[in-house]
Amino acid sequence: LRATSLPDGLPVGDAVATGAGGLPARWVVHTVGPNRGAGETDPALLRAAFAGSLRVADEVGAHSVALPAVGAGVYGWSATDAAREAMAAAREFAAGGPASVRLVRFVLFSPELLAAFEAEQPDR
Repeated sequence: LRATSLPDGLPVGDAVATGAGGLPARWVVHTVGPNRGAGETDPALLRAAFAGSLRVADEVGAHSVALPAVGAGVYGWSATDAAREAMAAAREFAAGGPASVRLVRFVLFSPELLAAFEAEQPDR
């Protein structure tokens, strides 16, 4: 993508799909979360990264999508912030009407992230 359509890289909060190469998936959706350490502290940018990923997955016709806790980690967002913005983006996406994406799965790699995402579920 840097050699063709995105020579300066993907802007914060945007998303784009590519083929998955040898991965057991059809596509990989790439997004860029905001870096709190670099002064990108607007939670709307974090939500946009999740929302953009869902939109792009829908545009390519994906039926399911697996998302990490974008921004939580080296980009400095807390597990609570990432969970809040991710779940809000997923709820807004679901409320937007019919879509090809029917399953959104959050792939979380720590007990702290899991607890934060579970706390954001509406039935808890």
